[in-house]
Amino acid sequence: MGSVKAEKSRSLKNPKNKRKKPLAPTNLNNKKKSKKPRIQNPETNNNNNNNEIIQKVQQPASASEQLSCFLNQFQSANGVQLSSLELESLKDTCIVELSQDTDQDVENLGKHMKAAFGASWKEVLCGKQVLEGKVDPGSPALLVVSSSALRAIELLRGFRTLTKDCHAVKLFSKHMKVEEQVSLLKNRVNIASGTPSRIKKLIDIEALALSRLAVILLDIHPDVKGYSLFTLPQVRDEFWDLYKNYFHQRLLEGDLRICLYGPLPSGNEFKGKKSS
Repeated sequence: MGSVKAEKSRSLKNPKNKRKKPLAPTNLNNKKKSKKPRIQNPETNNNNNNNEIIQKVQQPASASEQLSCFLNQFQSANGVQLSSLELESLKDTCIVELSQDTDQDVENLGKHMKAAFGASWKEVLCGKQVLEGKVDPGSPALLVVSSSALRAIELLRGFRTLTKDCHAVKLFSKHMKVEEQVSLLKNRVNIASGTPSRIKKLIDIEALALSRLAVILLDIHPDVKGYSLFTLPQVRDEFWDLYKNYFHQRLLEGDLRICLYGPLPSGNEFKGKKSS
């Protein structure tokens, strides 16, 4: 009896003496589960396609494409047909062709305009002295035209490095009186930014001069409702009125270049988004 009890106690103390449970038999008939084909979410596919389309739209268009787009908008909005003589005068060189490698956003605006003015950019865009017979007061070399005052201010942020010595002038009616702008235009102005209506008014009263004007930058980025400078009804009409009176002839004569800043819109974007 004593030996049996001793044997039991040894087996309890030593876990190695415990009997191992037999492994469950392998079922050879079990088949491997086949992986189900992965179904892609159609919404994800649509989003990817949309992103690809947006990237394509945002790629800067060639000078020829931009000129064609601009002239089509001009003729459509004004119900006119340019003569063959006028069309021959309007070459691709009247369009500022921007770098394909740099995004067309506010941050890169200064960089694009430096390239547009070439080696003379510092003298033309940063000089601060009025030079008699060469640099008239109130005559910008670069004029930025936007659909709203807020957008005009936003675009000026892209010129901060260029306007430290010679401040840019804001040409819009929101919170700014004509008299105040007339006073500012008595000094040297290299860069001005504003809306079509106020710009035309200041030219009409001979406060804003055009003797140095080399480039007009047209902001064609659509707003949150899908409208741009070319499609916002009242602003669009004011812009074409300004263009016909003061810019079209200069463009034909080769004294002015146009910069379309933003993705070249498609037909649907020109019409604006329908309100829900």
